[in-house]
Amino acid sequence: MHILFLVPYPIDQAPSQRFRFEQYFELLVERGFSYEVQPFWDESSWNVLYSKAHILRKITGLIMGYWGRITCLTRISKFDRVFIHREATPLGLPFIEWVISRVYKIPLIYDFDDTIWLQDQNNARKTFLQKLKYPNKVSSICRWSYKISCGNSYLANFARQYNSRVSIIPTTIDTQYHHVPQHHHSNPLVIGWTGTHSTMPYLEMLLPVLKELSTRRDFILKVICNVPPSFDLPGLKFIVWDKQQEINELNTFDIGIMPLPESQWTKGKCGFKILQYMALEKATVASTVGVNTEIIDHGHNGMLCSTQPEWLVCLEQLILDKELRKSLGVNGRLRVEQKYSVSSNSDNFLELFT
Repeated sequence: MHILFLVPYPIDQAPSQRFRFEQYFELLVERGFSYEVQPFWDESSWNVLYSKAHILRKITGLIMGYWGRITCLTRISKFDRVFIHREATPLGLPFIEWVISRVYKIPLIYDFDDTIWLQDQNNARKTFLQKLKYPNKVSSICRWSYKISCGNSYLANFARQYNSRVSIIPTTIDTQYHHVPQHHHSNPLVIGWTGTHSTMPYLEMLLPVLKELSTRRDFILKVICNVPPSFDLPGLKFIVWDKQQEINELNTFDIGIMPLPESQWTKGKCGFKILQYMALEKATVASTVGVNTEIIDHGHNGMLCSTQPEWLVCLEQLILDKELRKSLGVNGRLRVEQKYSVSSNSDNFLELFT
């Protein structure tokens, strides 16, 4: 079977691709499949996509991305399956998906890991660009798809309104070769957060708690991101995200945090941050939102918080109790290995193509 992966981003660049399906490429080859990958954005455009400058390069990248999708249709008949992550094109109607599934009648496998049928939660105003993204296309692609892969039950419930062939395949962690725990003896203790510019506001909502905690206890707040935080805090340490150093930096955490607001958008999040922390045996604290409540059993493999006072109590307790941190970390790693690892989901992924 020959598979075409139509994806938004260059290979080995975006977490949503790396940890949802790129980790399984070697497995596909081992099982006798062959595949090709065609990103929409080339590396040059991707490197500046979220910057405020380089407008000409972005426009050029957009045009070339659409040209690549159109030329791809001229040889689409050579493929037995087409796997689309999120969308074939970032703007406009789902023309490519319609042609593949309805004109060429090639089975379409549709994968998404966010509430992409909703407007971006960090852009409350309906801008012209938001309208051009045409989020309503998600329901149409679901109807046309042969099978659908969703990152959690909330996303799957949406997809099942339009298609019964829906599988829940979580964003997975390679616990064997990639996320390998290493324990550091930090003094002072490190509370850590990792994310992107788009999720930085979620960390900022916890700032009052962290400021109060800094008056009571000594700790370092390590922030790993592609942009520096706009706030200041005693003990704040900013680390520029680097794929090669990511695991080493995460392994310096004593406590990993994932604050989230309660919204329809965040209910679709797949808990990737907490899965990373837990896989590395870090004590994990997360908001009581969405899939977080499925991943974490409060007090056993992590902690869940609904209010700022709860966050303050949990973080202070973990700072003071080394044995509790160790217990949560060990149980968290076991949870990931059993349900959210590459090895525990390999068969589920392969079934998408049968």
